[in-house]
Amino acid sequence: MPLLEEKVTHFETKLTHADDRIRLSHWLPPQWGGMPHIRFGKRWINICWLLPLGFLCLLIGIAVAQELRQIPAVQAFLARYPGHLTSPVKWYGFPTWLRLMHFFNLFLMFLIIRAGIQILADHPRLYWNVNCTPGTEWFRFQHPVPAGRIWTAKDDSVTIPGWLGIPGIRHSIGLARWWHFSCDLLWVINGAAFYVMLFVSGQWAKLIPRSWEVFPNAVSVAIQYASLQFPSNDSWVRFNSLQQLTYFFTVFGAAPLAILTGLMQAPAIANHLGWLGRVFHRQVARSIHFFVMSYFVFFILVHLTMVFITGLVGNVNKMFAGVNDNGGYAGLAIFLPAMAIVVIAWAIATPFTIRHARLVQKTGHFIIGWLKGLVEWFDPNRHYTQADISPHFWPNGTMPNSEEYNALARDNFAGYALRVGGLVANPQVFSFAELKAMPKQEQITEHFCIQGWSGVAKWGGIPMRHILDLVKPTPQARYAVFYSLAEGGEGGRYYDVHRLENMAHHLTLLAYEMNGEPVSVLHGAPLRLRCENELGFKNIKWIEAIDFVADFSHLGAGQGGYNEDHEFYGYRMPI
Repeated sequence: MPLLEEKVTHFETKLTHADDRIRLSHWLPPQWGGMPHIRFGKRWINICWLLPLGFLCLLIGIAVAQELRQIPAVQAFLARYPGHLTSPVKWYGFPTWLRLMHFFNLFLMFLIIRAGIQILADHPRLYWNVNCTPGTEWFRFQHPVPAGRIWTAKDDSVTIPGWLGIPGIRHSIGLARWWHFSCDLLWVINGAAFYVMLFVSGQWAKLIPRSWEVFPNAVSVAIQYASLQFPSNDSWVRFNSLQQLTYFFTVFGAAPLAILTGLMQAPAIANHLGWLGRVFHRQVARSIHFFVMSYFVFFILVHLTMVFITGLVGNVNKMFAGVNDNGGYAGLAIFLPAMAIVVIAWAIATPFTIRHARLVQKTGHFIIGWLKGLVEWFDPNRHYTQADISPHFWPNGTMPNSEEYNALARDNFAGYALRVGGLVANPQVFSFAELKAMPKQEQITEHFCIQGWSGVAKWGGIPMRHILDLVKPTPQARYAVFYSLAEGGEGGRYYDVHRLENMAHHLTLLAYEMNGEPVSVLHGAPLRLRCENELGFKNIKWIEAIDFVADFSHLGAGQGGYNEDHEFYGYRMPI
């Protein structure tokens, strides 16, 4: 027994510390993808064609609208529906709370969009099917998956410019997620406060349509804008009908949809919703989330353009100074410093993240980590059928390359043994034959990779709760540390940490079968973890040992796992 404890302790010495910043010389080398393409049937179309096509449509739209205004029936329509409801609302102006929330929303939205693009670059393909089989995507900004070689999901990630993404380097999704989710939470809080103030103050009357006449009035406004004869700017007392419909959809449609589709990409949530999670699965949510982001980008560009061309001074006086004045410069005196703050934040976000990556990770954990912990309590209980099994399951991870592992693989892992120790009453060494003789559990579940892809597979193995019953963790044990036979990308033993509560879940198992066959070397043979309320990297492959501990701060860089240490992920990842 003392030899066993010494062996388990020995794994800790194989862990490596990690830098608190990104060392570009040690990071995944840059790899540029292709231009964004959309698939129509079997044909891929470069979306850059949308720019000249959009400009052409704009020119045609202007010409058509100007001709329409010469038709008497259209003139009568414009006279009947001038573009707004007949009387202004009682609550006018832009109060201080609205102006502050408006700016804070803009500030956060820029960061959210940039971090979201960075996240998308880690798996630069979008699908409507849950399987993520190469060639079935409808959108990509990466080349086709090369044939005749192993192509991992990490291989598929691409580089985007640092001025666009945060932090703009390849496979920096861990840091991008901290930015994205932290700003998301602040954005949701700001939005919730906005909803409350909107109805408490009465400002809702400017934003929410109360008559069906808003639709013909909106058409009227569209004709006026398109003909370059703009309607009067009465935003101090009322929005025109096109503005009202647009703002209403943005606030009460697009914003909630962004939140919903973001949450539906989380394994703990999607796996808890049964049939709804199967229909509105991760890839559907991911695609719709992309459309919502695209809408916000389009909205911001159009909104800012209209601010400038419909009277910059008057507009910023209203929205930044809270005065209805088209001649003074009080608004510009606030607007210009406010935009300088946005520009400075945009410029320093990437270099700051690279130099202070650990600080970004810890700050993100402070802001959003508690919510991730709450989401972990969702019970993942969704199962798929045999017909749902994915024809392609993306490989990932740095495979073992030691002679020890190669010898085990050559012998079909007959000599493999799983060591379980640490804070347990009964430390054990289980041979592979003993593991296979234990009660077997099978389940068909969906895998959620942190990079964005998903896949359904049938897993067979030993329920982790059975291992807990055999070794009996002591009351001091709070975490299970899994050590892999593989090293991480930066060297040192790969490991990961799980809460004991997750290990006791009925769907958590040590899998030695995948789709009715022994787990392949590529996917984690001889033994890999399945923990269905966590993202894929937590489902550690090539398991060599399990150690139960009271704390993990002394392991590696103390963040709860190899990717957590070296790539700045979080150790609780149900979202």
